[in-house]
Amino acid sequence: MRKVKITGETLTLLDGRKLAYMEYGQPDGYPILLFHGTPGSRIWFIGDDEYAKHLGIRLIAFDRPGFGASDPKPGRTLLSWADDVAEAVRCLGIEAYSVLGVSGGGAYAAACAYRALGGIRSAAMVASVAPFENGKPPASMSKPNRIAFWLSRNAPWLMRAVFSGQIKLIDTQPEKFKRSLQSGNSHLPEWDRSFLQTDEQLESTMLHLREAHRQGPAETVREQVLMGQPWGFELRDIQIPLHVFHGEQDTMAPFAAIKQAVAQVPNCHFVAIEKAGHSLCEDEGIWTALLQRLKE
Repeated sequence: MRKVKITGETLTLLDGRKLAYMEYGQPDGYPILLFHGTPGSRIWFIGDDEYAKHLGIRLIAFDRPGFGASDPKPGRTLLSWADDVAEAVRCLGIEAYSVLGVSGGGAYAAACAYRALGGIRSAAMVASVAPFENGKPPASMSKPNRIAFWLSRNAPWLMRAVFSGQIKLIDTQPEKFKRSLQSGNSHLPEWDRSFLQTDEQLESTMLHLREAHRQGPAETVREQVLMGQPWGFELRDIQIPLHVFHGEQDTMAPFAAIKQAVAQVPNCHFVAIEKAGHSLCEDEGIWTALLQRLKE
């Protein structure tokens, strides 16, 4: 894997933990806080985001506790992330902002929306997982994903070993890992497979995974357990504007599950994207439309 200099800043929270973040776009633009997927990190772009710059948007991407360069937070919950965000916003002097969570990060965006944090104007759940019924992922979810959730809950040591093997392969045999990404994605729709074709795309994927697991895979496994448990709030109780962008062909976070989950959210704007899969933010048109929607 080619060497890329990873930069960013950290905030020190009241309990002494470090919270890492990176900024993109227009420094004095409208703030949108980015919440990564599971696994993920504050690294969203190899360079900057020209679309955010053009739209006058300041993107601030955080590492959740235990990911990337953020300190772990034992016993954390979805709602405790809202507490961290409220503190981070105060530290950064931000008065008005929106939040955007992708995939597993969608649940954390929903938590901030539910809490109606001071200054929050809107939230977006993008290709987001939905709350599980009776602790089980929907049958329409891809089998590899359902297995990962089951192992995280019932055999976390084995799931940690799987992720550790991926990390080792990235570090020692990156070309082999690239081939495994391309050969092991047959369960994904064509939309998602198309974003794992070029060497640049594969390098970017490895960079994201490696930084996400800088401290090891324990937090990824823990988050998958959190996703399957009750979230601690009901989506229907969210009052601020909630924007939901979801691909109709998404098999990692099934379309029908999230559509049903947000059906009773009073101020929900649901955007169904025909033929699209899970990788929505990689599409320039969708990404621009999403940023524009949150800035309104």
